[in-house]
Amino acid sequence: GAFQKKGHSARVLSPEEAERLAKDQVLVSEFKQLKLEKEAQKNWDLFYKRNSTNFFKDRHWTTREFQELKACREFADQKLTVLEAGCGVGNCLFPLLEEDLNIFAYACDFSPRAVEYVKKNALYSTERCKVFQCDLTKDDLLDNIPADSVDVVTLIFVLSAIHPDKMNLVLKNIYKVLKPGKCVLFRDYGMYDHAMLRFKSGSKLGENFYVRQDGTRSYFFTEEFLSQLFKAEGYEQVVNEYVQRETVNRKEDLRVPRVFLQGKFQKP
Repeated sequence: GAFQKKGHSARVLSPEEAERLAKDQVLVSEFKQLKLEKEAQKNWDLFYKRNSTNFFKDRHWTTREFQELKACREFADQKLTVLEAGCGVGNCLFPLLEEDLNIFAYACDFSPRAVEYVKKNALYSTERCKVFQCDLTKDDLLDNIPADSVDVVTLIFVLSAIHPDKMNLVLKNIYKVLKPGKCVLFRDYGMYDHAMLRFKSGSKLGENFYVRQDGTRSYFFTEEFLSQLFKAEGYEQVVNEYVQRETVNRKEDLRVPRVFLQGKFQKP
C-alpha cells in the first residue's frame, strides 16, 4: 500500500533524521570528486553491465502521472515528437510507444551500453524511434535532432545524476530542440527522500549531492533550486511541486518516505 500527496511544502524530518543529517558534514576529497566526474560515464556503463535491463521496472505510470503527454495534442490523432533525455534501457520509452501509436521518439543516454540494450529490444523500430549515445552536458543535440522540432521532452530521474554545476548545460541543450510553446516534463528525487537519508557518512559530495557505492551520483532537489535552474535558461514554470509518497511494506512493517519533485517547464 502507499499514499501520495502533492504540494509545495518539503518533507519534515524527525528529530533523529535531522540530527543525523546535521552531523554528516564531511565531504568527499576534491581528488576523489574529480575522479568521479571523469569516470561518470564509465560508472554508469558498469551499472548497466551489472544490472543489464533488470534494475528498473517498466514505467507504465508515466502517462498516468503526466497527462500532459496527451494534453499537448491539438487534435486527437496528432503525431507527437518526443525526446526522452536519459532513456536508460528504455523502461519509459517502450511503454510509451506501446500505449501511444502516434508518437515518434528520440531517445539518448550517457551510457553506450544502455543505448545498445535499447537497440536490441524487440520493440525497437527505427520507424518509430531514433536512439543515440549523448552526454547532454557537452554533445549538441542538434547533431541528431532538428532545431525547434520536439513537442515534449521527458527528463525523468536524469538530472540528479549530473553534477549540479553542469545541470544548466543540459537545459540549454534541450531548449534548442524544443518547439516554442512546448514543455519539458520533469520528475526526479526530492530533498529528504528515503534514499538521501540512507547514505552512510563519507558519501557526501556537496549540498544535497551524494555518491553511491558504485560511483554513480545522486542529487536531491528542492523546489526553489529547480525553479531557479529552469528560469535561468529561459523556461517558464508551469508546475513545480513535491510528490510525497509513503510506501508501506506490511510484511516487515516498514514505512518508507519517498519524495520526488515533479514539474512542467515551458519554452516561451
